[in-house]
Amino acid sequence: MSTSTISGARVTSVTRAPGSPARRRRKRWSPGLLFLAPSLLILGVFVLWPIAQSFYYSLFDWTVGADSQTWLGFGNYVALTQDPHFWNALGVTLIYSVVTVGLLVVLGLLVALALQGEGLITRIVRSALFFPTIVSLVSIGLVWKFLLDPQIGLVGGLFDLVGAKPIPFLTTPSLALPSLIFVGVWKSVGFAMIIFVGGLKAVPPERYEAARLDGTSRVQTVWYITLPSIRPTLLFATLILTIQSLQLFDLVYVMTGGGPLFATDSLVNLLYRSGFVNYKTGYAAAISWVLFVIVMIISAIQLRVFRYDDVD
Repeated sequence: MSTSTISGARVTSVTRAPGSPARRRRKRWSPGLLFLAPSLLILGVFVLWPIAQSFYYSLFDWTVGADSQTWLGFGNYVALTQDPHFWNALGVTLIYSVVTVGLLVVLGLLVALALQGEGLITRIVRSALFFPTIVSLVSIGLVWKFLLDPQIGLVGGLFDLVGAKPIPFLTTPSLALPSLIFVGVWKSVGFAMIIFVGGLKAVPPERYEAARLDGTSRVQTVWYITLPSIRPTLLFATLILTIQSLQLFDLVYVMTGGGPLFATDSLVNLLYRSGFVNYKTGYAAAISWVLFVIVMIISAIQLRVFRYDDVD
């Protein structure tokens, strides 16, 4: 405490000690940060750090069990551009994604339009269509691999009943990828349907009433009222389904193993083969980062195409 005189008046000023309560209060951590700290720690250790490590590995000729790891810089990425297996896997992945997502969006929306009611039969049908979504892809792949087997599968038996020769869908190069697309669509159409049913129920009924008063047809109502109103739902569904399809692995691994003749070899399957079969960790890490960039670019394009404002 100090005392000074200004124009005949005494002024007393108080100087707080460095460890005073006011200074200690300013240093207190926000309770929100304290609650987030465990989650942030787990995120950093198990997500962010492995991501950074994978990029670090992609810069080396990193081979499991080697005495030393050779620095390559971006050599693995250059090698990818010269690898025909990479370009084949990229083409297979893109074809699968484009066809699967397109079919899922169209079929999911059509089924949602037909089953958006709340009747008992409608609910039962919706539940039946959604059931494959909750089953793992590995289980789905094993079941369909058995069904499509030309010797002991149910599909081969149906061909026999009509006097036709069973078709080896999974061992014919021209039919293997379409078979995977069929199974992928069959599994996820219920998921797309549920998303669109939720979006359709959020459309204000006044818009449909106004369309009815204007005498619009069913097709015009869907095109000019429904689709613009569910644009955020279309964005969400397309984005999620695209990311899922670009990570195609389970069905390939279980049903075809990437064959026949690499006709179903996806990027993730190539990544698995490079990293866990051939033990080329650096090369596999480079594939993962290329896939990450592809997902980001396609997601950015979709966000641009389906952009919307609150006034739409």
